[in-house]
Amino acid sequence: MHAQAHDIDRGSIDLNCDLGEARRGTPRWSASLAPHAGPDPGDAALLDVVTSANVACGFHAGNRPTMNATVVAAAERGVAVGAHPSYRDAENFGRVEHDLDREAVARIVAFQLIELDMAARRHGSRVSYVKPHGALYNRIVHDREQAAGVVDAVLAYAAVADEDPLPILGLPGAVVLAEAEKAGLRAVTEAFADRGYRPDGTLVPRGEPGAVITDADEVAARVVAMATGREITASDGSPVVVRAASICVHGDTPGAVDLARRVRSALEAAGVALAPFAHARGGEPGRPGER
Repeated sequence: MHAQAHDIDRGSIDLNCDLGEARRGTPRWSASLAPHAGPDPGDAALLDVVTSANVACGFHAGNRPTMNATVVAAAERGVAVGAHPSYRDAENFGRVEHDLDREAVARIVAFQLIELDMAARRHGSRVSYVKPHGALYNRIVHDREQAAGVVDAVLAYAAVADEDPLPILGLPGAVVLAEAEKAGLRAVTEAFADRGYRPDGTLVPRGEPGAVITDADEVAARVVAMATGREITASDGSPVVVRAASICVHGDTPGAVDLARRVRSALEAAGVALAPFAHARGGEPGRPGER
């Protein structure tokens, strides 16, 4: 797995995490609706560790209070905010594929991007990049029409805001990144801290042996190797190099905060600087910010 050279800075790495993912009908959802609730405590703890936050935009999880609270907490910590759009699939947490055409994908992604960026603008911040969620993220690895719809949404919002289009974060080799580059967008590659990789650099599908790495020491060592361009062990025991500009640490697994801290500490101990791949953006509420 190899990313474009301009996406990778050997001196630094970005850590991203999915946040603001309150689900309707859960205690977390109810808590988010309380007056002056603030961010979810787990999210706040992760924002002290990561450098980029992929914030749910309401279609698979999250709501306006969670968007508001998360962007404020991210801005306070200098964490870059990314839109994390999905299919309209709250019932399944965005994990079920939808057979939509290019225009339909563009509409749902643009709507979610606008929702989150308006929340950010209200608090003097801005969205800095786009990373689709769940089934949509996986679909646009290979589906050119839906991938083009995501790119269309980013371009459409850039035209309305009268500014450069946002970067798109995705898997190395994904069709969406090729479509992004073709349209003049920055395509940014990511790896996963706790996922197993095949010899060809693709992820081991969930449900198969070796798909998820649970040992914290092993996860930390693999992240350091990926961040420094060294080999990790693939699912068949062979070596593979996984290079990316950003590494995702999952926030919805038990012990996520401790694991994220362990990963960050290991990177810092190895002399790897941590920095957002897309710098946190600010701007007056209701006006375009600067990147």
